[in-house]
Amino acid sequence: MSAGEYEAREGYGGFEEPGGRERGKGGAGRYAIAPRRVSFDWRETPLHWIPDEPTATHVINVLHLLLPAGERWFVKVFKEALPLVRDPELLRDVKGFMGQEATHSVQHSYVLNHLAEQNLDTEPYTRHVDFLFEKLLREAPPFGAPIPTQEWLRFRLSLVAAIEQFTAVLGDWVLRAEALDLADPDAVMLDLLRWHGAEEVEHRAVAFDMYQHCSGSGLPRYVRRVEGMVVVAPVLLWLWAWGASYLMRHDPQLTGRQRYSLREHNKAVAKGLLPTWRELGAAIPRYFRRSYHPSQEGSLRKAVEYLATSPAARTAAGAVGRAALS
Repeated sequence: MSAGEYEAREGYGGFEEPGGRERGKGGAGRYAIAPRRVSFDWRETPLHWIPDEPTATHVINVLHLLLPAGERWFVKVFKEALPLVRDPELLRDVKGFMGQEATHSVQHSYVLNHLAEQNLDTEPYTRHVDFLFEKLLREAPPFGAPIPTQEWLRFRLSLVAAIEQFTAVLGDWVLRAEALDLADPDAVMLDLLRWHGAEEVEHRAVAFDMYQHCSGSGLPRYVRRVEGMVVVAPVLLWLWAWGASYLMRHDPQLTGRQRYSLREHNKAVAKGLLPTWRELGAAIPRYFRRSYHPSQEGSLRKAVEYLATSPAARTAAGAVGRAALS
């Protein structure tokens, strides 16, 4: 799809956005969210896909450790909540979101296979991520905790909304990160990250709208939303630092010569190869505002423009077109 295929309107980067129902802006001009059946060829991608930058490479590689299980879990939680959805526009957005997240999970899992082929086994780390999402955050509260079913679902929806706040910020960053292009990265990996980042910007409001729709009203809904971020922010930071440390420690090309450190991380930030701490941290107080809506994050126009040029997305669109004509 090209940018011109979407209905333009005044404001919000030039496109009618998901979440319009929250602002009374639904209708025929709404932006449609749909999965793209992309694929990537990893055979030529080096372990250090940003040349001479193992720290930046592996900090970003933590995405591959977290997302296969995490995005499968998003889909499971939303499937549980689908019977609660009474808004047909939201239902369409949620189904598109689920399709995109399922595709993300699969594509990042293929990167884990590629890392294993390069003698970097991630299973000792990812089994803990699997335990978090598949056991601790499963449909029933863990350890027989006496939490009502409705409240447990609402809590998990608040976690998804909080995580999606960070994925939208990261998606916007990777679309704007010119320093990555200048670092001569592997083109396939950069396309994966920007395709995924663009889709995160594309559906940035859906998890928030789903939480708002399914989680009551008034102060209790707002407090639960804040609680979701209070849980997510430190856990995500811990998982990321642990994941980067794991990858650096087990990287067969480093053989213990270099470990993850805040100093090296900050050097990569200064080069523009990683988002700044301010960019990431500022996402939290924005999210805490009572009036906040994720449509304020990033540029939908920029996301759509990248998806119109992404090699993987263009190939997927071509395959769909050929199938329709056959």
